[in-house]
Amino acid sequence: MTVLITLKEMMHAVSSGLLIPAIAVLLFMLALSVVELGGLLVEAVTERRKMKVDIPELINGFQERDAAEIMQQVERVLLFRRQKAAIRELLQNKDLPAVSLQALARRLLTNEELNYVRITNRTDLVSRLGPMFGLMATLIPLGPGLIALGEGDPRVLADSLLTAFDATVTGLAAGGIAFAVSRLRKRWYEDYLSTLEALMESLLEVLQRGQRFEEK
Repeated sequence: MTVLITLKEMMHAVSSGLLIPAIAVLLFMLALSVVELGGLLVEAVTERRKMKVDIPELINGFQERDAAEIMQQVERVLLFRRQKAAIRELLQNKDLPAVSLQALARRLLTNEELNYVRITNRTDLVSRLGPMFGLMATLIPLGPGLIALGEGDPRVLADSLLTAFDATVTGLAAGGIAFAVSRLRKRWYEDYLSTLEALMESLLEVLQRGQRFEEK
């Protein structure tokens, strides 16, 4: 029985000690969600506004042109900086064998995908952990509040309930904002990647056709 009491006291001490870290993490996650939301708005205004490219027309423009002319055409259109950099690197290595050129294109696409995954991972993590830490910071103060209720101290109970409710709201707010940011960004980034993939496939076809022409 003494062992059980000791273990319960240890568990209570650990639980009580986690309240401050849980609240600190919650506030950090909420601040991070607000920052990511601001970044999303900036991205929508500065980058999404620039994404006004007629992809079929651009692909048709690649035909019957050499690498230098294609790069000049790409630099003129309103593609993103990272998309232009990937296309530029592919064109700079146009003399590679066909298999190596395809491998390079896949690598460039993978790098872009990993970059977008890295960006969305932050808000994905907050959307999952925010409600969890909110629940943790909700349950921890309820124990002392219930004890205070049994001892006839409503002030401590009210303070505990206020902390619990605030933690729940903060966790849900952080998770909700992060979830919305992640969903919208993933939809945008899928569109970016599909655009870059279509351009690279067209470039590979043009470059390989040029290599066959040179061999003849």
